[in-house]
Amino acid sequence: MLQSFYIKINKKRFKARFSETILEVAQRNNIFIPTLCYHSDLKVKENCRICLVKIKGEKELKTSCSVKVKPGMEIFTDTPEIKKLRKLNLELIFTQHSQECHDCVWFSRCQLLDLTKKYQADTSRFSNRKEKRPVYKFDSALIYDSKKCIDCRNCVEVCQNQGVGFLELKGQGADIRVVPSEDKNKDCVYCGQCLIHCPAGSFEGVGEFEEVETPLKQKGKKVIFQFAPAVRTSLGEEFGFPLRTPLTGKLIAGIKSLGVDKVFDVSLGADFTTMEEAKELITKLEDKRKLPLMTSCCPAWVKYIEFYYPEFIPYLTSVRSPHIILGGLIKTYWAQREKINPQDIFVVSVMPCVAKKYEITRPELKIKGLKPVDYVLTTRGLAQLFRKYKVDLNKIKPLQADHPLGYHSGAGIIYGATGGVMESALRTTQAMLNEKEISKIEFKKVRGMKGVKRALVKIKGKSLKIGVVNGLGFAKEILEKLKENPDLFDYLEVMACPGGCIGGGGQPIPTSKKIRNKRAQGLYQLDKKRTIRTAHQNPVIKEVYRDFLKNKKTAHYLCHTHYSRKFKKGLNILPPGQY
Repeated sequence: MLQSFYIKINKKRFKARFSETILEVAQRNNIFIPTLCYHSDLKVKENCRICLVKIKGEKELKTSCSVKVKPGMEIFTDTPEIKKLRKLNLELIFTQHSQECHDCVWFSRCQLLDLTKKYQADTSRFSNRKEKRPVYKFDSALIYDSKKCIDCRNCVEVCQNQGVGFLELKGQGADIRVVPSEDKNKDCVYCGQCLIHCPAGSFEGVGEFEEVETPLKQKGKKVIFQFAPAVRTSLGEEFGFPLRTPLTGKLIAGIKSLGVDKVFDVSLGADFTTMEEAKELITKLEDKRKLPLMTSCCPAWVKYIEFYYPEFIPYLTSVRSPHIILGGLIKTYWAQREKINPQDIFVVSVMPCVAKKYEITRPELKIKGLKPVDYVLTTRGLAQLFRKYKVDLNKIKPLQADHPLGYHSGAGIIYGATGGVMESALRTTQAMLNEKEISKIEFKKVRGMKGVKRALVKIKGKSLKIGVVNGLGFAKEILEKLKENPDLFDYLEVMACPGGCIGGGGQPIPTSKKIRNKRAQGLYQLDKKRTIRTAHQNPVIKEVYRDFLKNKKTAHYLCHTHYSRKFKKGLNILPPGQY
């Protein structure tokens, strides 16, 4: 246990530890010190200098994010001198930040704007030196407006941490810029971690929510919404609910109030993914070819493999991701059942992920010429849509998802947390390999926020070497090891974002380790409450396989795909006025 001692902050005594910074002690005790460039996931940079504090005995003010506490230290957080310098620093920050508050991912939760009001900073005191800088579009997933960048460099660091390095620093001194790399060997994988670690709203998802309003008002279209597992325990953060609060019923009711025809649950799509992936795992274990089997439901991870490690493409499971499978079933099975022309169906997926915006454009996913999913709305985008149409989640009466594609197992829910895909597949794999149901269905060794989790799981005499990777930076390490030792794992789950989908680029901001943990806990609690907790026991799964997917060719066509090597496209700079 680390030795503790006392310090004073604003004349009050607080317990502290040698490992802590002033800011960490303050935050732990709910003492307000403003920050912008600081993020608990990243290294301390001291770039914004908003977190300045006065330490008794020191002549100069210090950044609280960088200074470690010492016994007897006395700190003041809001003196007249501090207020004056914070105001000046904010005014200087606005020389490099174009304001578009009405169309920002931070929207009404912007700390930069709140601090400007608190310290009465004049945002137009100095001229904007970045007003002519370009706006970049990264395929169909992300937009980076370099006019808004405040040079905190968080995006550059997190992109490096992800093992990608697509965002780089260019220039020197006052001319330093964050730019996308022109190196043909570096490309964006659309994980969106740059977005959720940017304090200034320089990044956003393509479209966000505006484009989905057209089909909502269009006559003759059946508008179907489906929402991902991770959305239900994070959406509430946008509306003041406590962390990890599950809002499944209110979420469905809110979507229905927009005039949507049906609302289905992607957790059911996850059950289908589990069924197909378990079959593929068993087949590969039996013939020992092309192991390890790697999950492929994370589109950023798939793009990472296709671009950076194409030699591993054969190891990816061919099973489509949950929302793509369910979207396909909506336009085939459900359309046939309801006697609706699939061309008259518009499917919207509410996702915790911006890479899903890219995924739905992949031509190999089309079914009879139609995209399974027509539009991806992020968790944040749905929140903005709710606010625009004055949907009050505090007052709205909960509803259930529509029959039949709204019923799911507990295994489908935990797809939203790192290790969830693996655990769901193991629950069903062990049942497929045994003649009777197994009572043990929780595989807690694959849970948690550790970067790489390894376990040996025994199923009917077979010992499976499994691995769960949490974040692309760790994935890079594992892939390099697999080059040397292909037998390292039999089955490997990789999620591009820390924490899995609960930490995705489409989730509410801010996002931190504590917040990701809470969101995941909420999903596991929902799983425990479900009567049916395995995909193969889901009655809807049984019904669809019996009535529609009984033909192996049909099941493969709707539930499987293929991947191919990707090469970098030229940088897309948007013309002035187009963004």
